[in-house]
Amino acid sequence: MSDEGGPAVATHQVKREPAESASSIHAGELEVGYIDGGSGVPLVLIHGGESDRTQFATLRAHLGAGIRAISYDQRDSGITVNPPVPYTLGDLADDLIALLDALGLQRAHLLGTSFGGAVAQHAALRHPGRVASLILVATTPSYAMCVEAVDELLDMSHDDRQNAVSGFFLTPDGQADLRARAAQTLAVRDPEQSARRHAVARQHEIRDCLGEIAAPTLIVHGTADVLAPYAGAVLMEQEIPNAELRSIEGGRHAITMEFADPIARWVREFLEVTAA
Repeated sequence: MSDEGGPAVATHQVKREPAESASSIHAGELEVGYIDGGSGVPLVLIHGGESDRTQFATLRAHLGAGIRAISYDQRDSGITVNPPVPYTLGDLADDLIALLDALGLQRAHLLGTSFGGAVAQHAALRHPGRVASLILVATTPSYAMCVEAVDELLDMSHDDRQNAVSGFFLTPDGQADLRARAAQTLAVRDPEQSARRHAVARQHEIRDCLGEIAAPTLIVHGTADVLAPYAGAVLMEQEIPNAELRSIEGGRHAITMEFADPIARWVREFLEVTAA
């Protein structure tokens, strides 16, 4: 059901972000960079298409005790080492399960934002027994639902993409405090890496499969998100059997950063129920 509590209010500098150090682990055919912090319920944080494992520093600072937050670098991201060959969203979903295997986790809760939400959706469809729950943030069930705005962003140079952060990612209220930090979450990739990532993003289409997602699902979405239009969140709530939608009035694409405090609260509440 949709959130009836009214619009969330941004809290830009409530808590100091912890220092983050990365490790590597052999998972399947990859050497995967990851950050593993906290203890308790395992929650895997899956970064967006243009980011890496460090994207969730702000959200981590708000999650609190009782959650083991694990973020990792997908292929062609951060310090992960992968073969320089094309891959699919199915491969990225399998990589995630290989990481769970390497960490000794039979099941985990998944939080994916933007492109990471697509990876999470495919993991839930391909490996339902390994996914305890889904938290889908600022994402879409179909590239076709956001093709124009996303193509505009993907076709930019890295510098131009950083300059576009304000309009695409942040509300007017959040731009003054968070613009530089949001721009820093956009990772630098070489042209071949970017081409592989962008080709995968354009493959995403699971609208006809949403009813097959068995995991309890929390959807968190800004109503003014241009890159992942709000209509996609509404469709996911309608089609995923056990789904709940929490809306952030006026929120754009970087809601895990700008609205970290209310989102972390919703995540904790959701995990308290699904992990019981």
